Amino acid sequence: MLLQIPDILTAGEIAQCRAVLKASPWVDGRVTAGDQAAGAKHNLQIPEESETARELGMVILRALARSPAFNSAVLPLRVLPPMFNRYDPAMTYGFHVDNSIRAIPGSGGLRMRADVSTTIFLGDPEEYDGGELIVEDTYGTKSVKLPAGHAVVYPSSSLHRVSPVTRGSRWASFFFTQSMVRDDGLRAMLYDLDMAIIDLRQELGDGHHAVLSLVNHYHNLLRRWAEL
Repeated sequence: MLLQIPDILTAGEIAQCRAVLKASPWVDGRVTAGDQAAGAKHNLQIPEESETARELGMVILRALARSPAFNSAVLPLRVLPPMFNRYDPAMTYGFHVDNSIRAIPGSGGLRMRADVSTTIFLGDPEEYDGGELIVEDTYGTKSVKLPAGHAVVYPSSSLHRVSPVTRGSRWASFFFTQSMVRDDGLRAMLYDLDMAIIDLRQELGDGHHAVLSLVNHYHNLLRRWAEL
């Protein structure tokens, strides 16, 4: 399931991220790529262990915590600390798949499974040409280029790339989540059911028996499928 989530970040949070990133040093993005992906990757990143990454990572995590759409679609169990990248003219990232297992920084060697990848755009589309996120899934190829503060979530198992930037600079935050429900198809079913319940609550009210029955069904499915 590929889902676009608008306005995860407020205008103030976007401005804060951009101001801090503008004043921070960037390094070669290949430092976080696997052996195969490194050959296709040509961008810049903020060092993962830097104060900038920690400060802005907390901004991102607070925004995720208050987003019903993110939590419903992703069902997060663990979120890898958010990272930040930049694509200047001629920079690109060819087709690749994200690593399935990630080390959690500062955890003493703990690892997590990457089920869902997320990109939060930190610049508006008119600020740069190119730089689309291209994701291949079972329903074809999708091209994503969103306004600042908007996010896209998609399965980490998807082949994807960032098309070459030809003008301007593309800034974004990206990170990986281990979901309570590892199977993308099951997560999509739960998300669709949750959206239907929200619609019915507005139409029928929280106390209607049909609403309560569907809520019960949702939680029993989550209880069956969740891994904690």
